[in-house]
Amino acid sequence: MNIGNRIKELRKARGLTQEQLANAIGISFQAVSKWENNIAYPDITLAPILANFFGVSMDELFDFSLAEKEKEIKEIVNKAYTYREDNPPKSREILEEGLKKYPENDILLNNLLYVITDPDETINISSKLTERTTDNEIKYDAFRFLAYAYKKKGDLTSAEHAIEQIPEIYFTKLTEIAYLLDGEAKYNAAEKQKWISFENLIQMMWKLAECYEAQGNNSKAILESEQALSLLEILNHPNFSIYTDFLNKQIKRLKEIKPD
Repeated sequence: MNIGNRIKELRKARGLTQEQLANAIGISFQAVSKWENNIAYPDITLAPILANFFGVSMDELFDFSLAEKEKEIKEIVNKAYTYREDNPPKSREILEEGLKKYPENDILLNNLLYVITDPDETINISSKLTERTTDNEIKYDAFRFLAYAYKKKGDLTSAEHAIEQIPEIYFTKLTEIAYLLDGEAKYNAAEKQKWISFENLIQMMWKLAECYEAQGNNSKAILESEQALSLLEILNHPNFSIYTDFLNKQIKRLKEIKPD
């Protein structure tokens, strides 16, 4: 917040000199000069006096708009997201630039977790978010990252403790909107939840195949993977081609393994 520039802007809009402003609020014109040259800041007790004198709100005085801040943070996140998969360092660079303007912002830090590879750094940021954020979506996502970071370090006890902090919920806001509302809101919620649920189903079938393989039951692992492939073929969504490729490779690998 460059309050010095804002005071200068408001003063000039009123057609006042620094001395006239100083006399009006009972301070020296040297103090006003220091503010406007960003050498010093006004005492906090003078903020409401300045706001009242210029006929503006405190937010306007500090040139602070919550809506504008949220809009800019969303733009930073969206820009960083476009690089998340293909160029994580670029995504991280964009988010860190945003954090210079909005230090310790929970949304930016949460998005930063997706492009960090160092588990210690992940633990540091995730722990901070779980302790202070008031946004449950960010908090539980941070616990998820915390669990994976501990697992990466081989600390399965801490990983389990972190993941246990996430509540088990058998419904989502989207499912409830689909049940409660009508029209476009119902359609949008049901359509979005359908693909989220479908992707979760494919992922869990993949995990079951891993369990079967770990048990030495490759035939069941192959069957589970083939069933997942069949579902992918039925719904045929281009965004899930990554699973098709992965499962085909897994099936081929499993079939090449000689039985004990």
